[in-house]
Amino acid sequence: MSDTQTFLDTLKARSSNYTAEPTWIAARRQAGAARFEALGFPTRRDEEWKYTDVRSIAQGNFALADNAEFSPASAAALTLPIDAYRLTFVDGVFSSALSDVDSLPSSVQVLPLSKALAENHEAVGGPLGRLTGVDFSPFAALNTAFMEEGAVVRIAPGTVVDKPILLQFLSRAGQPVMCHPRVLVEAGGRSEATLIEHYTGESEATNFTNVVGELMLDRGAILAHYKLQEAPLGDMHVASIHVEQGRDTRYTSYNLSLGGALVRNDLISDLNGQGAETNFLGLFFGQGRQHVDNHTKVNHNAPLTFSNENYKGILDDRAHGVFNGKVYVKRDSQKIEGFQSNQNLLLSDRAHIDAKPELEIYADDVKCSHGTTTGQLDEEAIYALRTRGIDEATARGLLTLAFAGEVLDKVTLDAIAERVELAVAGKLPERFNLAGLVEAAVSLND
Repeated sequence: MSDTQTFLDTLKARSSNYTAEPTWIAARRQAGAARFEALGFPTRRDEEWKYTDVRSIAQGNFALADNAEFSPASAAALTLPIDAYRLTFVDGVFSSALSDVDSLPSSVQVLPLSKALAENHEAVGGPLGRLTGVDFSPFAALNTAFMEEGAVVRIAPGTVVDKPILLQFLSRAGQPVMCHPRVLVEAGGRSEATLIEHYTGESEATNFTNVVGELMLDRGAILAHYKLQEAPLGDMHVASIHVEQGRDTRYTSYNLSLGGALVRNDLISDLNGQGAETNFLGLFFGQGRQHVDNHTKVNHNAPLTFSNENYKGILDDRAHGVFNGKVYVKRDSQKIEGFQSNQNLLLSDRAHIDAKPELEIYADDVKCSHGTTTGQLDEEAIYALRTRGIDEATARGLLTLAFAGEVLDKVTLDAIAERVELAVAGKLPERFNLAGLVEAAVSLND
């Protein structure tokens, strides 16, 4: 039996759950299944996947979860300590017990996809799948075929959401399962919001999450989007996020990857209106045999648009990182600015990074730049810190944190920054003035 057929058989066995769904959903599900069957899983012969081997997913035997049972105490230990409107999913199944959206203002809707479809499926049908169709990738097609749950966020024009909207995805240990969440965000004109996607779970989990996000920003909307991925080290995680930006919008992505055995992020932003601005801030940390692959693309489809990308990778042990970033400037998209930087730090001689920054420009009045660097910790800086009475492990942690600082300094949510700092640098002794020592470490590197 082929790898593809195993997943199609699971879909067929699930079909009894779909008998009452609207015709348009059934048609899209069938289109997703057909496209996935035609494409099959990508292989390293495919240019977009040449550095990432997905056989661990393709050959997996993943079931589908049918309940959201999770200990409240265990969930509390994993949850970000942030005051937020919260939707929680356990192995892709919505948990009302672990969610809290009761105090949402009337101008904001945060619903599980299943409820949004039940209440008004026609309102969901238009935007769903408009940005990320079944042709985008085999994983997007697979997500469409298995599309059952996810989140729908709608923000009325002019609304400033008073606290973050948190979508929490928990992974359980036990029989390996898969889930295919769909995230749909519609930000009305001149609205402002912070969205957090948080992926975490029980340490022994070995599950597969395949998420598709479609984010649509109307004129003047501002969205800060945090994706904190600290899944268990046995989990596999694939994400396809597509952003559509209208005139004078501002989108900032904080893509923070800390966990997972195999991780692939595709992030695309379409700047379709003058004055649109996108900022991609990324930090990925790999250890053991983790594999983290980030593919990004900014499409400057209109003149007078701006993009800035800064991705940093930190790899230890035998970890493997991939960065492929592309800035595309459409013909006649004049007076745009597009900047891209990728820097990587290898903490081990066995760690490996494949980096490929790209520019594709069809206009002449532009300011664009790109570049990538890879290096190791400065042994002289380590020695200098040790002469100040700091042990070697702490010195290395501080210098690693200093390397990440350019991205972390822009993370405005302390709870998220602390999670990243702990993963990157370990628990540093409290007697040190961390801010001061990181500043000293940076000056030693200069």
